[in-house]
Amino acid sequence: MKTKDWFTDWFNTPYYHVLYKDRNDNEAQLFIKNITEFLSLPKNALLLDLPCGKGRHSVFLNSLGYEVIGADLSQNSIQHAKNFENSTLKFIVQDMREPLHKKYDAIFNLFTSFGYFMEDEEDILVLQTIKNALKENGFFVFDFLNANFVKSTLVIEETKVIENIEFHLKREIVNGFILKHISFTINDEPLFFTERVKYLDIQKMKSYFEKVDLKIVHIFGDYHLNPFDEKHSKRLILVAK
Repeated sequence: MKTKDWFTDWFNTPYYHVLYKDRNDNEAQLFIKNITEFLSLPKNALLLDLPCGKGRHSVFLNSLGYEVIGADLSQNSIQHAKNFENSTLKFIVQDMREPLHKKYDAIFNLFTSFGYFMEDEEDILVLQTIKNALKENGFFVFDFLNANFVKSTLVIEETKVIENIEFHLKREIVNGFILKHISFTINDEPLFFTERVKYLDIQKMKSYFEKVDLKIVHIFGDYHLNPFDEKHSKRLILVAK
């Protein structure tokens, strides 16, 4: 079996996009609409979607009238996203840990796109990069899983058949990471990938934010912006400045 580094190789495969093709766009758009209205972002605001994947959030943000830049490490994803570019929507290849060259009114880190790295210092570096790229009074919107809820509701094993590919999924929490092992066969070749996201509860995230002087101003537990409940909320959504 061939094992690959998860976020550089897995995000660049077409199979990643097959497995997650049925992600709920309506739910994501509901959240974006709710949070932009809640923050009263002006229509001339410059927004960053980091990382942006194939650009679905960026496109919707742009449709609301904002100028948007989507940035992602995956060249394949950015190549796809560039099909949607216009005068107020651009996409760039960007490592989250590398300095950003513009200042933004708001930066969005959506759909559990954080906690990829083995060392805390690298995750904190991502936050420092974001902090440095915010305009004065700019907002950082952080949308992550609620680690405690994930732990209590973890589905250990399941199989999904999508586009005639049988994906076998196994999940576990080991050494401070939530792991999803994904195995499937393409042209008689068995492939194996592991998604790894750090187990970051609200206390840990608060400590991360404090280290880079990001001040949390709002905490929500779902895309309807209901209050956060550590046991029952599906999401951990932090808004910081």
